[in-house]
Amino acid sequence: MDNFVLLGESIKKGEDKTINLELPKLYHTSTNIPVRVIRGRRSGPTMFISAAIHGDELNGIEIIRRVGKLNILKKLKGTLILVPIVNSYGVMTLSRYTPDRRDLNRSFPGTSKGSLASRIAKAFFDEIVLKCDLGIDLHTAAIHKSNLPQVRTNLNNAYTYNLAKVFQAPLMLHSGLRDGSLRAEAEAVGIPILLYEAGEALRFDETSIRIGVKGIINVLREVGMIPTNTKQKTKLPIVVKSSSWIRGAESGILRTIKALGDTVEENEVIAYIDEPLGDGFTEILSPFDGIIIGKSQIPLIQEGDAVFHIAKFKNLETAENKIEYFNENAIVTSEFQELNSEEIIQ
Repeated sequence: MDNFVLLGESIKKGEDKTINLELPKLYHTSTNIPVRVIRGRRSGPTMFISAAIHGDELNGIEIIRRVGKLNILKKLKGTLILVPIVNSYGVMTLSRYTPDRRDLNRSFPGTSKGSLASRIAKAFFDEIVLKCDLGIDLHTAAIHKSNLPQVRTNLNNAYTYNLAKVFQAPLMLHSGLRDGSLRAEAEAVGIPILLYEAGEALRFDETSIRIGVKGIINVLREVGMIPTNTKQKTKLPIVVKSSSWIRGAESGILRTIKALGDTVEENEVIAYIDEPLGDGFTEILSPFDGIIIGKSQIPLIQEGDAVFHIAKFKNLETAENKIEYFNENAIVTSEFQELNSEEIIQ
């Protein structure tokens, strides 16, 4: 196909064009989603990369910016669609939600006669997602929480399992499909999606960003959209089938003992809840062997608050060794030199 038509715009092979997906007006103010379309000179798959479906999840915006600067894309086969800000309204107000207080990632595939969130979802789904063969959706933890870099997908699907593995985040987590989510609705029509979760809302995390950029490049190579790298060392992630959030049994001041990425043993103390006035405290114990893949960033805790997200994993020594590969020093600028002759980390 010589011409690829998106949003009424024709993009020829070898062309790089930014176009806008118009959204419903917010009162009298026009709003749109900026979409960059990069077409290779040769045929290949069509992939989208999206971020900020939740408007306060910002790491993905920077990941997409850096991917878009890579010179290796001059050798692209197929079509790459970059959508750094899906929830434009939320980004403008630093809010997870749309102005009607709905979760955009529970509003797919959307309808043109529904709520504001549903109309945004329909526009993005129909005009972008349905034009693609696969996609990568970038997220962070919710506000005041932080996630260890991880890829979530259906690990029982051989194709998405392989893509999650080659992404090479520290951890692969089996994740069921939630009604109304982009991943669920896309996979229902045969479009596989990887979901990358890393870092904290409203913050840039350099390690998470670098792992995300490298993961996208790895997937582009795996599906034949850019040249392979025979010298690249494979870093096998930890594969986890289940996880649980641990909640506080009391209210008070949270004093954590374990950090994000730490391994924990069953019944090991991972935090204390101290009384604000007095010497009393309550222990928070790990209910099983595993890895801390998410945690609260707030030192104040109410009874029932989710504090730690722990992935079940028995071989703690293996987990520790693998996680060491993915510290900030492991994803260094030199890994990107053959992708780009210029510095792309900053």
